Amino acid sequence: MLGSSLSLSEVKPHLEKLVEALFDEIPTGVGATGAVRLSAAEERQVMVHGARWAVTHGYGSPADIEHMEEQGCLASADPDAVSEKAIERGRKQLGTLGSGNHFLEVGYVQEIYDEEVARAFGLRLEQVTVLIHTGSRGFGYQVCDDFLKVMAKKGHEIEVPDRQLACASLKSADAQQYLGAMGCAANYAWANRQMITYGTRQVFENVFAVDPEALRLVYDVCHNIAKRERHRVNGEERWVCVHRKGATRAFPPGHAAVPEAYRQVGQPVLIPGDMGRSSYVLVGTQRAMDETWGTTCHGAGRVLSRTQARKAVQGRSIERDLLDLGVIVKGRGWASLAEEVPQAYKDVSRVVEVVHRAGISRKVAKLRPLGVIKG
Repeated sequence: MLGSSLSLSEVKPHLEKLVEALFDEIPTGVGATGAVRLSAAEERQVMVHGARWAVTHGYGSPADIEHMEEQGCLASADPDAVSEKAIERGRKQLGTLGSGNHFLEVGYVQEIYDEEVARAFGLRLEQVTVLIHTGSRGFGYQVCDDFLKVMAKKGHEIEVPDRQLACASLKSADAQQYLGAMGCAANYAWANRQMITYGTRQVFENVFAVDPEALRLVYDVCHNIAKRERHRVNGEERWVCVHRKGATRAFPPGHAAVPEAYRQVGQPVLIPGDMGRSSYVLVGTQRAMDETWGTTCHGAGRVLSRTQARKAVQGRSIERDLLDLGVIVKGRGWASLAEEVPQAYKDVSRVVEVVHRAGISRKVAKLRPLGVIKG
């Protein structure tokens, strides 16, 4: 999430131009390729250093690194665990958005629920924001596919009902190798989002004549990652491996892993909605640490499969439907937009209210979408 120095009144008259410029600048869609072509040696550096690689090559500032989960890099990354096929798939995709539920959304702060925390996060009413949702693209997909085959073939004496759940004991050589490869994918994802952040800043500079740093990184958080963390288990604090899949870290005030700027209030939690409804900023809590391994939800969750969603809106103009809601959308094709229509998802406001009342994260601000680009 990026928070800009601009207000709704400054951006709205130029919104169509902004969305068009973002769509032209940020490569989107299946197989999209970025402006950067990595050599094998350069890609290895991305795998090891993550977002720091992007910043050291001029795509951002050190301040960005301070506002990322794990400071944008997993030290466990092991490039030797990554297949040549994964490396080849990643060489041309750095700085690309991809397809599916990945998006870049321009919005604004419509409501604030906690003034103190919002102020700490640098948020104010009617401030224009940008949400970027994407990951490690074909690189990470291939890492997953490679290790699914390894773990399913060997069995590891663990019966699973679905191939996608293939797994191995954490102490096994296969699991350790996978964690090394997954660290590379996580680092690629942080670098990828940093490159998109850079492109977004360039567009805002061109459209509004503002300094690129006027678009400040609020936070970058993962929702598909496994990491070693210390948690209390049966009254005893110990190291465990926490896998958050479709879930978001929500660490409390005072935790050492929370950026220093936010440590007094807690970690920012980003909960995107859909193209036509709101997204939310929340903050992590001690209750999450005590009850859910420092974890909360990532998004609303689907109620329709992609096939069902396409059937539900057959023959309709998705762009027109969203324009009626006040949202300008640009996508690579009707099908990709149809799969992600608002009715395909639960109402994120109700989902957020559940986690808020449960106390595993607290509401800070509500964001209203203005423009969206998708693959």
